Amino acid sequence: MSKKITPYTDSKLGKKEQVAQMFDTISKNYDGLNRVISFGIDVKWRKKVLQLVGQKNPKRILDIATGTGDLAIMMAELKPEKIVGLDISSGMLEVGTQKIASENLSNLIEMVLGDSENIPFEDATFDAITVSFGVRNFENLEKGLKEIFRVLKPGGIFVVLETAVPTKTPFKQGYQLHSKFVLPLVGKLFSKDKTAYAYLSKSANAFPFGAAFNNILQKCGFIDTVALPVTFGVASIYTATKQTPTN
Repeated sequence: MSKKITPYTDSKLGKKEQVAQMFDTISKNYDGLNRVISFGIDVKWRKKVLQLVGQKNPKRILDIATGTGDLAIMMAELKPEKIVGLDISSGMLEVGTQKIASENLSNLIEMVLGDSENIPFEDATFDAITVSFGVRNFENLEKGLKEIFRVLKPGGIFVVLETAVPTKTPFKQGYQLHSKFVLPLVGKLFSKDKTAYAYLSKSANAFPFGAAFNNILQKCGFIDTVALPVTFGVASIYTATKQTPTN
């Protein structure tokens, strides 16, 4: 991204700290607002991520920017040995921990307060790593992706679900209307943080999607990068792998 988008333009904090503060503030309303803003389609997108991860039969899964744990909880269906949800916001993790307990999944899913740019795990720990609507919040995108590459096992899969900008008419115009007016308005009406959802809209528009993001993944060492646009291009699912060393 040529311009760094931050939640609070008048804050002296770095983007990382601002993002944590923002999600702490909106954590209690986040799930409900997400369903409203995406018209519930985000659940369908996560199911597609689940399907892609499931093809690899992973034993250990890391869900980065796990938020309130929606995707981590869904991945329990894959019956792995361990799922770790990592997030920078303690408020989001608190909500997620309650959801996990209510699903009787506390023994399977561990929620960890941590930073995607300094992942607190050894090299080659996970068979699969996912990020849903989180990579655009990384303060240093390449540093975060290189950390993900480090903790992913050779042959492991990396799946990213992220917003994108439709390029075809009339979806492009509809997306711009939704992101400029609907998303900030809903956030303003129902969230304590009036600027949070405006930031989410701006950061989505600034994120390098499609081939541009695939190029960054390749630069960070990933191979077999594929971008799959969903729902007329308003989001994309990216898959990539870490090469297995040859003898």
